[in-house]
Amino acid sequence: MQRKKMHQRLKNLSVAPQTSSITEEQRKQLCALLGDVELSLLYKASVHGYQDSAFHQRCDHQGPTLLVAYNHSGYIFGGYTSVDYTQCFQDIVDKEAFLFSFQGGVPVRININSEFSARYDDTGMPNFGEQLFFCYRNRPVVHHQGGDVFNYRARVNAFNFSPATLYGNDTNLRECEVYKVEQIPQISAKMTPWRNVLWTANRRAQLMGLIRNYKPLVTSVSRVRILMIGPVGAGKSSFFNSINSIFMGRITSKAMSGSAGTSLTTQFRTYPVKDGREGKPLPFVLCDTMGLEEQTGAGLDIEDISSILQGHVPDRYKFNPTSVFQPEEQKASRPASLKEKIHCVVYVIDATKISLMSDKLQEKIASVRRKVNSLGIAQIVLMTKVDEACPQVEENLQSLYLSSYIKSKVQEVSSRLGVPVSCVLPVKNYSQELELELNCDVLLLTALQQMLNFADDYLDDVCSMEDKPK
Repeated sequence: MQRKKMHQRLKNLSVAPQTSSITEEQRKQLCALLGDVELSLLYKASVHGYQDSAFHQRCDHQGPTLLVAYNHSGYIFGGYTSVDYTQCFQDIVDKEAFLFSFQGGVPVRININSEFSARYDDTGMPNFGEQLFFCYRNRPVVHHQGGDVFNYRARVNAFNFSPATLYGNDTNLRECEVYKVEQIPQISAKMTPWRNVLWTANRRAQLMGLIRNYKPLVTSVSRVRILMIGPVGAGKSSFFNSINSIFMGRITSKAMSGSAGTSLTTQFRTYPVKDGREGKPLPFVLCDTMGLEEQTGAGLDIEDISSILQGHVPDRYKFNPTSVFQPEEQKASRPASLKEKIHCVVYVIDATKISLMSDKLQEKIASVRRKVNSLGIAQIVLMTKVDEACPQVEENLQSLYLSSYIKSKVQEVSSRLGVPVSCVLPVKNYSQELELELNCDVLLLTALQQMLNFADDYLDDVCSMEDKPK
């Protein structure tokens, strides 16, 4: 059986994930060249192929797009066009078009010379000024046709650049990606919020009081157990740190968190939260796990999640991605009681990476959801990093529920994960702050209160008669 599972894992390696190759910092820098925009991955040559048909199938009629190429010398370069690809066999006038290249870690922009057309739109792979051809002749190469060559459309020096500076004269590509560029709508004070929140100190105090005084529906359960699941770097550990900070009255960092490429959490951890330094434990426990990773044999295994849900995995158990947890390893062989099981599952999703979620990772989350559904456990989605996703929200967190862009991301999460929109809760974790902030607290506490409500729904649904209060 174990050999069969390993064989299936190796088979899954043949499915190539569709993930962005640019870092979060590079994404921010590219967005800064374009204004208040979001980038959504449309085409990835290593996944979809270097053929022009694959490019046009995914990129035609998509509006403004940004092409990002990577060569073997480490250069990252490309171009932007604000006009659709349509295969119209015409010169495209686009005064907003530009080329770029990362130089010294910063993207340098090369604007188009206004008297020339930006590109020629045909059935081939993308070109800029018919000087720079990407995936030339359906191969992983970039081709430069110098400005001293005069063609029949007389397009000479639409862009002034040196191939040595732009891409180090290395014409061999290791990757080529095309992103849809979407403008983030501006927020007006006259807009009606799509969810109502009281951003007041009284509301924060009220929420803290509700959480302190919460009592699970079932008397045998003194503290509900909330399991955090999500991709690496989404903010699971940061959510615990943020909640802990609110009740401690200062910024804390008890759980290891960060933005490493692989999961910083390697153990199953159960984190109780105390009501202040000398206070008693609050009536919930946040359970942290390894991050989900799209690669087979990496990150948290689906079968380990099943053991966690059913209360078999002890605190501080160290995960092994190549070997699933075996219940017989427990010192106690008795079935887990209701109080040891998970009562609410929270999927933690990074708002800046929703559109870039690979099919492989999405299917992994869907597999987890199927298992959780089979056990009848309540589920919620925490959408983190809303400030990084939307500049207006970063400037003023109270504009969160005025942002149509954040609303569209909530709807996208709902669609991708198959959960109701009402179960998707946008939050901002504490990450670089040194002091607590009212608006951040209100969002985090609202999300936690909803988790407790959902846990009660589960307990109400599954508890046996003897577990209920007499």
